[in-house]
Amino acid sequence: MQHTVTSQDQFLRFKRSIVKISSLGVLLITLAACQGSSAYNSTPFDKSVGSSANIESLTQVIEANPSDPAAYNTRGIAYGQAGKLEDALQDFGVALQLDPNSYQTYANRALVYRRMGQLQPAISDYTRAINIKNDYYPAYVGRGNVYRQTGQLDQALQDFNRAIAGDSSDARAYHNRGLIYQSQRQHARAIENFATAIGLNPHAEEPYTARGISYLAINDPNAAFADLSMAVNLDRKSAIAWANRGLALELLGKPKDARRNYSKAQVLDASNSIAREGLGRIDKGKF
Repeated sequence: MQHTVTSQDQFLRFKRSIVKISSLGVLLITLAACQGSSAYNSTPFDKSVGSSANIESLTQVIEANPSDPAAYNTRGIAYGQAGKLEDALQDFGVALQLDPNSYQTYANRALVYRRMGQLQPAISDYTRAINIKNDYYPAYVGRGNVYRQTGQLDQALQDFNRAIAGDSSDARAYHNRGLIYQSQRQHARAIENFATAIGLNPHAEEPYTARGISYLAINDPNAAFADLSMAVNLDRKSAIAWANRGLALELLGKPKDARRNYSKAQVLDASNSIAREGLGRIDKGKF
């Protein structure tokens, strides 16, 4: 007897796809948060600081004031922004020799360690910053990010809770706490945290993408589509947002639009599994 594909069959197929794709999406958005825009870096660097002209002028300041720790710290930030991470570490080291109590310098060096993939030294430096000034909340956010990156979710959650308790206006803390809840499939709590992050900083793409992924996980493709559309408007190069927007459109019964979004995601990131699997389903008529 030939089996007739019903709308219920389609729904169950998509539901299984959502579970699989949502789990992958959580991983991808976690990685994106680690490498994302300056709005969600633990110690954001001013991009203008990294210009070669600015580095040259800072070098002149240091030559004139070789005992000024602030000058080394500032040039270290400039080197970090310019991608000269070893030079940044050297300057931060000198700054800390001159002023061992500079919690900002420890936090800046921690961010460079994190970018270099040296996560334990990053945790150590964030901890030093906190020990010097226990209400320096950016250090809690930074350390929480590293804890989350290394799978130490309980410690990460404690740090984000501490940051939020001390500074309820820090969008990054809510966003990253939402990522933990999302990874634990506590999507209602994740959505609440992403919403707060968006309210505090409506111009960052990451919380819209993250909330869109959680909406997909609870089978609300309309809300997901709205968030993911905002995400791609804010960052046209976010393969994660385009791919998940494609999934939302697929679930809404718009395979042609979904194909365009999946294709865009693949152009941006050929390894994106959400886009690849979505195109495969559409090509086989499984929508």
